Amino acid sequence: MKFELAKAVGAAATWALAKVAHRPAANFPGKAGLVVDPDLIAHLKPRVSEGTIVVVGTNGKTTVTNLLADVLEAYGKTVACNRTGANLDSGVASALLHARTADWGVFESDELWLAKIMPQLQPDFVILLNLFRDQLDRAGEIDHVQQRIAEALASSPGTVLVYNADDPFCQAIADHSANKCKPFGISEDLGLLQNKVADSGLCQACDAELDYAWHQYGQLGSYRCPRCGFARTEPMYRARGVRIDRQGISFGVLRHGTTVGHLESPLAGAYMTYNLLATCAAADCCNIPFEYVERAIHAFAPDNGRLQAYHVGGHDVLLNLAKNPVGLNQNLRIVADAPGPKAAAFFINDKEADGHDVSWLWDVDFEELATVDDLVVFAGGIRRNDLQVRLKYAGIDAELVDGARDLARKAACAKPDAGLFLIANYTALPDVKAELDEMARDEKAFEPKASDAGHAAVRTCTHEVGIPTCNQVVSPASQTLPHAKLTIVHLYPELLNLYGDGGNVAVLATRAHRRAIDVEVVRATRGEPVDFSQADIVFLGGGPDREQRAASRSLLDQATALQDYVEGGGVLLAICGGFQILGRTWLLGNETVPGLGILDIETKRAKGGSHNRLVGNVALESPLAKAPVVGYENHAGRTFLGDGCEPFGRIIDGRGEGNNGRDGFDGARYRNAVATYLHGPLLAKNPEIADWLIEKALARRAVENGSPAPALSALDDRAERAANAFMCAKLGVRAR
Repeated sequence: MKFELAKAVGAAATWALAKVAHRPAANFPGKAGLVVDPDLIAHLKPRVSEGTIVVVGTNGKTTVTNLLADVLEAYGKTVACNRTGANLDSGVASALLHARTADWGVFESDELWLAKIMPQLQPDFVILLNLFRDQLDRAGEIDHVQQRIAEALASSPGTVLVYNADDPFCQAIADHSANKCKPFGISEDLGLLQNKVADSGLCQACDAELDYAWHQYGQLGSYRCPRCGFARTEPMYRARGVRIDRQGISFGVLRHGTTVGHLESPLAGAYMTYNLLATCAAADCCNIPFEYVERAIHAFAPDNGRLQAYHVGGHDVLLNLAKNPVGLNQNLRIVADAPGPKAAAFFINDKEADGHDVSWLWDVDFEELATVDDLVVFAGGIRRNDLQVRLKYAGIDAELVDGARDLARKAACAKPDAGLFLIANYTALPDVKAELDEMARDEKAFEPKASDAGHAAVRTCTHEVGIPTCNQVVSPASQTLPHAKLTIVHLYPELLNLYGDGGNVAVLATRAHRRAIDVEVVRATRGEPVDFSQADIVFLGGGPDREQRAASRSLLDQATALQDYVEGGGVLLAICGGFQILGRTWLLGNETVPGLGILDIETKRAKGGSHNRLVGNVALESPLAKAPVVGYENHAGRTFLGDGCEPFGRIIDGRGEGNNGRDGFDGARYRNAVATYLHGPLLAKNPEIADWLIEKALARRAVENGSPAPALSALDDRAERAANAFMCAKLGVRAR
C-alpha cells in the first residue's frame, strides 16, 4: 500500500510541477514518494530489466552519466536516467518513477548519498571517477567521503567497481573493497602544467610521501609509496597515444593491452580524457561494442550547461560547470589555450548546493590567466565581490557583472571580437544558461548600452614573477620604504593547505610589494630546518588529519626555535589546525596530543567527535581593526584560552560559534602572534589585519636596526572593503 501511494504521490507531484509551476520534476516527486515509502527505490528497481549503473565522483558525474545513457540508447536500449544531475536518492527515485519500464538504469549519485542509494538499488556497476576536495563545509574531508563510498560498496557485494586507478583516493577504496574491481587509467605522461595545490601527495596506507613517475593534474598520475608499496594498479582499461589540442581529444582504448578502438572527440580538456575513458570502460563492462560508444561520443552535444557551446550575436560562447579548485583549474586551461581575443567570466554562488564557504577560490591558479594575451576577465554571481578580490591578488583586474547579458554587453565593448567563456558553479549555472538560451534567440544580445561605453578601457593586469600584483592605485608615499624587506616563512604548504588559507601569504606579499617593500616567501617543506632568525612573518595553516599528522612531526622538532621566535616579538599568523597545535594540547585525528606549548590554550574534543562541527560565516570585533573582521569557521575542536592569551576578537553576528561555542570569542593573541579559526582566507577581506602584521614585522626589524618604525602608506582597498561589506550585510552586522 505504501508503494502504491508513493507512486500516486510522485505522479501528482510531477503533474503539478509541469502544469502549474512549469518546472522540471527532477527531485520533488521522488522526495515526496520516499516520505511515503522509504524503500521506494528498491520497489521501483524491477522497472529496469537488464542492469543498472551508478556514476559517482567529484567531477564529471553528469557528463559520464549522460554519455553512458547515450551509448546504451545508440545500442537500441531504453534507459532510465537522472540526466539533469539530480543526484540524491530523491533524484534517482524520480527518474525511476518517470521511467515506467527500461532496459537499463544509469544514475548519477552524490558521493555522500551513495550509501543511501546502493542498499536499495544493488547496481551491477559503480563507476568511480575521482575524488577531490569539494564543499568542505558539507562533505568534510576526503577521508570521510572515502568511508561513505566504502560503506556503500559493502552494502552491495555483487556490484562491480569500475574505478580510476590514477587517483590514489580511488585506489585506496578499491584496495579495501571486497567487490570485484576493474581499474582504468592513462598510462602515459600528458605533460600537463602542475597546479600549486594538490589534494594529497601522501600514501593512503602509511602517510609517507608518494613517488610519482608522472603527474596528470591534482593527485592523479602514476604513483607508488617507497615505504609500504601502496601503488597504482595497472589499469585493465587504458588510454594510449593521447592527443589533446584545440581540435579536441583523441586516444586509443586498450583492454588488457589489446586495442579495442580509437576515439576522437571535439570536447576539450584533459579531464575529458578521463570522462571518455570511463565511458568506454563502463560500456565494455556492459558488453556494448565499441562502435556504439564511438557513435554516441561523436554525436554528444551537451545542452545541460556542461561544456555547452553557443553562437550568440556572432560570438562563440562556451558554458561550463566548475565547483572546486581542480575543476576550475582545468577550465582555466581551456580558456588559456583558446586562440584569439577572449573574455572569461566566473559566476560563483554560495547557496546550500554550492557550499557556503568560498575559501576554495584561493586554491585555484587564477594567476595563469594574468599572463594570457588579449583577455579580459569578469566576476559574477552572489559572491562576485570575493571573486573580484581573489582575481585582484592574482594580478587580474576583473569587473563585476550582473549576469550573462550584462557580460555580453561589457565584453563587446572591451573585446568586440572576443570569444566568451562562462564558468559557473552549481546554482549559478542554471541562471547563466537560461540567459544564454534567451540570448541565442536575440540578435541584439551584444548590443551595448550608452552606459557601457567606458568599458572599452577594461584592463588585464600584468603579473610579476613570484609576487602576484595588480595595477591598483598606490599613493606616492609608498616610495618611502625603498630599502625595506620582509621575509615570509610559509610552514609546510604542501601539507597544510586546506580551505585556501595559503592565500594569506599571497595577500601579505602583495600588499608589501605594492608599497615597494622587497618580499621573499620561503616555503618550508617537511623535514627541512627553518631559520626563524631570518623570518619577519611566519604563517601556519591547517590541513586534513593525515597531512597534519605528517606536519606535526616536523613542527615538534622546531618547537623551541619557533617559541623563541614568538617570545622575541616575531610575527606569526596561525589558522585552524595551526592555531590548535600552538597550544598545550590539540586534536590529531582521534587522539588528543601534546602541542607546541607556545600559546596558553587547550583544545578539547566535542561531544559527538568530529561530526559535531562549528560551521558558518562569522563576524568579529577585534582590537586590531576598525572594520568588522569577517571569515568562515569549520572546526570540530573546542579551544579554551588560558590567562596568558587574549582573544583575537569577539563574535558580533549572533550566529558564529568561535573557539568553543560558549564564550563568544574567536582566536587568540599573544605578543605579535595571532591565531584564529577564520578561513576565507582571513586577510583577503580584512586588509587591516594584514597591514597590522606587516607593520609589526617592520617595527621589529626597525628596533633591531636602530631606525624609526616606518608607517605604511594607504592602498586602494575598495574591492576588499566591498567584499567585507557584503558579508557584514549577510550577517546583519554594520560595516565601517
